[in-house]
Amino acid sequence: MSKLSIQEEKELVSFIKDWLKSHGYTQKDLANELIIRSSRTSEIILKIKELYKKGGMFNIAKNLIKIEQKWLQNIKNDYLETKETTPYNQLDIDSLVNQITQDTCE
Repeated sequence: MSKLSIQEEKELVSFIKDWLKSHGYTQKDLANELIIRSSRTSEIILKIKELYKKGGMFNIAKNLIKIEQKWLQNIKNDYLETKETTPYNQLDIDSLVNQITQDTCE
């Protein structure tokens, strides 16, 4: 594979920053997923260039898609866990209020 042009590199950096912002993640989160020590833009670009050498834009896209799918799955799992841990629903509260009302009237 040939090298990324300066223009392609700038566009990728811009895309990645917008992509991270749209998902609420940081460069540190991306660095963790890419298994690199530093979250500096220069280090992320080095990793992106490495991915490019191994398979071009397709390889970069494939890796970013995997990361995005993992993040979305984590969000889904977090939501399900939160939803499952709700201790009461409206019927429980209504029956509790009715029981309290009955107890105070007696």
